[in-house]
Amino acid sequence: MARVEVSSVTVSQGVRMMFSLMTPNESSFATLEEVPKYVNQATPYFIGLMLLEIVLGWLKADHPRIKINDFITSVSAGMMSRLPQLMIRSMELSAYIYIWNNFCVYELPWNSAWTWWLAFLGVDMGYYWFHRCAHELNILWAAHQVHHSSEYYNLSTALRQSATQQFSSWVFYLPLALVVPPSVFAVHIQFNLLYQFWIHTELVKDLGPLEWILNTPSHHRVHHGRNPYCIDKNYAGILIIWDRMFGTFAWESDKVIYGLTHPINTFENWTVQLLNYPYLWQRFWESEGISNKLSVIFNGPGWTPGKPRLGDIADIPEITGEEKPHDPAWSPALQAYVFIQFILLLDVYNNLLMDQTILSEMTVLLMTAYVLLSLTCLGFIIDQRANAAEWEMIRCLVIMALHRVGYIKPPVPLLAFPTEAFVLISAVYWILQCVNQLTNKMKKQN
Repeated sequence: MARVEVSSVTVSQGVRMMFSLMTPNESSFATLEEVPKYVNQATPYFIGLMLLEIVLGWLKADHPRIKINDFITSVSAGMMSRLPQLMIRSMELSAYIYIWNNFCVYELPWNSAWTWWLAFLGVDMGYYWFHRCAHELNILWAAHQVHHSSEYYNLSTALRQSATQQFSSWVFYLPLALVVPPSVFAVHIQFNLLYQFWIHTELVKDLGPLEWILNTPSHHRVHHGRNPYCIDKNYAGILIIWDRMFGTFAWESDKVIYGLTHPINTFENWTVQLLNYPYLWQRFWESEGISNKLSVIFNGPGWTPGKPRLGDIADIPEITGEEKPHDPAWSPALQAYVFIQFILLLDVYNNLLMDQTILSEMTVLLMTAYVLLSLTCLGFIIDQRANAAEWEMIRCLVIMALHRVGYIKPPVPLLAFPTEAFVLISAVYWILQCVNQLTNKMKKQN
């Protein structure tokens, strides 16, 4: 199936866009349609940097090893966060265009370096305030907590994004829409996101004078920590100057323990994505009086009646420095199986992103449903849930059907037969697992 030609970037530009080093001359566009989909095109660079981190990590004896269960969960969350944009344009861009079309007060020239730099600063400050509110307002934290749910800190953690976060972040960029053209905004909202990928690593320790200006891995490690000194600190996207200006900056000092103050201990993505919403709903209904109910929504996640708006730092569980991430044992064979299935799924997902403009709406919906089914089933296997075999059996049968009708194709034509054989053997294995479970259940009943 042929692909529609889209604006692409060179290898040099691809590397530099990951560090927000593109120049105004090469990233200014007259219309929105001309703006490259930098985030979609960044996939090879994400993979390349993650592989580099893994290799360098193995060469350092004291560096934490990347766990397959956490890695797959993080990348899966990133995949889920991008799926809504297959159906609709991002809320950030849609709302921006609406304000621009209806309330623009002055149209800055799209090809001016001054406009480009104003958008750079405006998007970065907008992100700071969104990010801060996402930590200080419980209703926004319910989405943003996804990004903090990993108890590890590596480049895959950067991909652990919320599928619902875009439904609130758009508000913070609207002032720019009064003067900055959408094509310029569309460039910087992507650059700001891409920059934040590389700072999710423990390999880079200190960048000297740059630590005073830029958000660096050291600063962002603090942000991901659950140590008391890390809470509600370092919200920056690219420039750390916002945290210094608004009093939310902290240097990295004690060993950072990553994750939520109350770890969720699961690798299943629907739970990772939506866990906080039922909890927030329950707290809302159990609270007495309209004031307390509103406080549950608009105060910090640590707030309870009688406490400060953002909660009491003394209520945070004590950190000893010896905490161990949730990492239940599972067999190497099962790990290899999940990893292979996930790599095959990544190819399907990438093809879906690249081909979405030439696929029918029904095909996009069907393939999106398949990706969600696969992420769910693999999460069940990683979590070792009782119903994992049943769901994976169904998924394998779906894969076989999609292969037969041509919706799924192997990454390389030579792998067509091995891939189908692997899926067939997998289906037989999970069918036997289901039969075995049913037999054991019947024996217990008798």
